[in-house]
Amino acid sequence: MSRPAIPFSTDDISALARSLRNQLALCEHTPGHVELLNMLVRSTGHRNFQIYRAQLAARRRLDQARPAPPVVDHVRVLKLTRYFDPQGRLANWPARTSLQQICLWVLWSKLPPRQTLTEDQLNRHIRANHAFGDHALLRRELCDQGLVARTPDGRQYARIEREPSPEALALIHHLAGGGTE
Repeated sequence: MSRPAIPFSTDDISALARSLRNQLALCEHTPGHVELLNMLVRSTGHRNFQIYRAQLAARRRLDQARPAPPVVDHVRVLKLTRYFDPQGRLANWPARTSLQQICLWVLWSKLPPRQTLTEDQLNRHIRANHAFGDHALLRRELCDQGLVARTPDGRQYARIEREPSPEALALIHHLAGGGTE
């Protein structure tokens, strides 16, 4: 029967090395396997290896109980910031559809939730949050992508409450937190 792998990591390898050196210097004999395991985990702040292993097993059980967090492509999010000005307004319309969709989520996030808007009110929100002068394109795309609902006569609009993609959420939070880099 094989043993489960027990991962080990440290934030500061230099502190780990110093702690191990000090513990080995105090040891008057050649430490055995279990003693070395205890020294390693003590170097990272745990009391002993048995407690470390119990903590790891508990964390694994909890992680299995909850869904895995969504994977965010942070490089892509950083590249998307180039389409926005320092105030967080959409400055350029991306050529690629997949990038357009993520940029539209930023505009969607700035629309008032659970509120009906006239076309003029929606246009004002869009104009306030973009800088390249084509609010009609953005209004049409918001509707076509299912982010905004429009009445058949086109007089009333409402933001559709949906969960943005992980990249869109990361971009929204990044732009809200201080603009582009």
